[in-house]
Amino acid sequence: MVEPVLTSINFWKRSMPKSRISQKLALVSGILVGLLASSALAQVRSTISFDNDWLFLKGDVMGAETVNFNDSSWRRLDVPHDWSIEGPFDAKNPTGGAGGFLPAGVGWYRKHFNVAGNQKDKRIFIEFDGVMANSDVWINGVHLGKRPYGYVSFAYEMTGHLNLGQDNVIAVRADNSGQPASRWYTGAGIYRHVHLVTTGQTRFANWGVFVTTPRIDAKQATIHISGEVLNQSAAGRTAGMQVDLIGPDGKSVASGQTSVGNIAPDQMMTFDLDLTVKDPQLWDIGKGVLYKAVARVKNGSKTLDEQTIPFGIREFHFDPATGFWMNGRNFKLKGMCLHHDGSAFGAAVPLAVWERRLTELRKLGVNAIRNSHNPERDFLDLADRMGFIVMDELFDQWTLAKNPYDYHLYFDEWSKIDVRDTVRRDRNHPSVIIYSAGNEIRDNHADQEKAKQTLRGLVDTFHENDPTRPVTQALFRPNIEGANDYNNGLADILDVVGQNYREKEILAAYKQKPTRKIIGTENDRQSLEQWLAMRDHPEYSGQFVWAGVDYLGEARAWPNYAFSYGMLDRTAHRRPLGWQRQSWWSDKPMVYAARRTAPNTAAPTDPGYDPNEQVRTRVVFDDWTPKDLSPHQENIEVYSNCEEVELFLNGKSLGSKSKDPNDRPRNWMVKFESGTIRALGKNGGKVVAEYELKTAGKPAKILLSTDKSSLTDDWNDVVFVTAIVVDANGIPVPDADPIISFEAKGAGFIFAVDSSDNTDHDPFQATKRRAFQGRCLAYVKTDKTSGTITLTASADGLESNKITIGVRK
Repeated sequence: MVEPVLTSINFWKRSMPKSRISQKLALVSGILVGLLASSALAQVRSTISFDNDWLFLKGDVMGAETVNFNDSSWRRLDVPHDWSIEGPFDAKNPTGGAGGFLPAGVGWYRKHFNVAGNQKDKRIFIEFDGVMANSDVWINGVHLGKRPYGYVSFAYEMTGHLNLGQDNVIAVRADNSGQPASRWYTGAGIYRHVHLVTTGQTRFANWGVFVTTPRIDAKQATIHISGEVLNQSAAGRTAGMQVDLIGPDGKSVASGQTSVGNIAPDQMMTFDLDLTVKDPQLWDIGKGVLYKAVARVKNGSKTLDEQTIPFGIREFHFDPATGFWMNGRNFKLKGMCLHHDGSAFGAAVPLAVWERRLTELRKLGVNAIRNSHNPERDFLDLADRMGFIVMDELFDQWTLAKNPYDYHLYFDEWSKIDVRDTVRRDRNHPSVIIYSAGNEIRDNHADQEKAKQTLRGLVDTFHENDPTRPVTQALFRPNIEGANDYNNGLADILDVVGQNYREKEILAAYKQKPTRKIIGTENDRQSLEQWLAMRDHPEYSGQFVWAGVDYLGEARAWPNYAFSYGMLDRTAHRRPLGWQRQSWWSDKPMVYAARRTAPNTAAPTDPGYDPNEQVRTRVVFDDWTPKDLSPHQENIEVYSNCEEVELFLNGKSLGSKSKDPNDRPRNWMVKFESGTIRALGKNGGKVVAEYELKTAGKPAKILLSTDKSSLTDDWNDVVFVTAIVVDANGIPVPDADPIISFEAKGAGFIFAVDSSDNTDHDPFQATKRRAFQGRCLAYVKTDKTSGTITLTASADGLESNKITIGVRK
């Protein structure tokens, strides 16, 4: 077996457009890769997309790793690819509700490619951003390695195993047949990007360039660049490191070069360089200001390797008494926890889906994201650009199982390797400000001393690979008998103490030891008390609410297949809970009104472990169309951060109410009559926000809208087309549920359809969907570089509608 060798990716080459699969691609694939590899001769490092033109077989088969295996009948597709999301949903699927009742098993991928014959002096690697799960990789029948953890990126060197100038076959076997293996939906297959990397014999080590900002003030910033240079040639090599810093405007802002060193064969040398940036532009919340460090391995005037590393200039720290600080400002981390699926896209999620979700979450006042519990590189790229803070978290279990086939089977062998690789991959992202060593780990409940030893090993591994960021852990019931984390020393191994829920306990832990820095790693979505605990205690750095968006899996019973209490539903539509959170967290004036029919069902102390948690009745409705249209009393609940809210029914004022100092909602008991409920939010007596609900009539037509007007031929791009059933006056009909058919003509196609109904078992890969609460969606993509797409939506008995989407380069 060849040991895995990880390699850095050039950020600026990762978003290459990808064409939709066609037979023509199959014919030119080998030639294309060969030409690209040949062009690498003129470069010191080449990183190209390896996503297109794979062959796939669902199921296990003997001999599929061999070169001469007959794969002519296999399905041709591009990756990223999640075969599990294709279904079918079935109550008998072994993943159970935790896995969204979607299938699991073995999937095989093969790809034929050609590498030019003049590449014999190059080092050639294949890099996988993520394969779910238990992947084995072969090149031309030679086993390169195995990685059990589906969320880690990895790569293998293929040099010496390639047939230069001839056909080569890469084979990947992904196996998640052991079930249940997770508490949420994981997906299956090569669900993240793949790259082919070509370098010279002397090169930067894998993720070996590390950029930090140790000193920052208003006038200048010190940028430290550390580069690990590996000599894989047969002779010693004299080399040094040169770095150019490029500003956000694309102009050079600093440059320098280290002294040279003599690197023996198969040895590595680390070079360090400090550069100064004058008048730095700071990366901050909502300000994704990025610089680039262009690092080169130099031998005299000759460049042996080159990498471009995006980075941000910012300072942050946690203070025990005052919480979180960034760039001289003290503010709360208002975070959301997110799982990694994209609803109808499964685990293979285009960045446009995440961008839409993050855009909607930002409107609520969200400034931070906890990757729960699955770090992803492309997501961090997006967070860097959008200016979101990230808690980068690994592991939902250590050695004590939560499911029979979960990561506990591999933890002892692989955990430190997976931490090392993930930290080295992610440490240049300015969005990442803290790592987490695990979520709701149970090991400390079984053996405290062993758990402390494990945690020390993990924290040391984090620090060895990145000494600039603190480490936390999402502690689970730390005060129960058998744990005692706040008294036995376990909590104090952490740089920042994190705890899920039970906010009074973590505040008490701070009072017990005021040198502790504390943060809420997971908190309740509807608890006013948990929000006030953070708001009113400066030592409480922030909270991460469960959950920002609904996700597949963690469903308690068929027919439900998804968790359904996020701030946003799976289609990124805001729930009343999201509006309430906005009234607590957002600085922008807002007001929202809804009908409340009963009190909320009490949330469990530790969500996620109560079998009745999702057996709840909906009690807040964002409409003025109750089933009973006769006169009766309705409770109108208003969420607002405005000083005053005045409510109107059909133009008549129902009075004003001032903001509660403890952020409770404002309620009016209103005698129902058809028409319009209108809420006006006022500051200083002036109207600064308004919201209204109208009584709907019978369904009459379909209203279409998009989140943007155009898209590109890029795997990461997609347009959300929302279909809403409205009455003759254009008012949404909240209980309409017709089957809506979508048709795309022109330069694009319907990739999938969706709704927020977590019990609709129809396939996502279709062109029709039953509306749920009056809404459903079509996701539109293109395989062209110009033209227009005309999308039509129709349903029996309703007036159809159409919308046009542009296609651009």
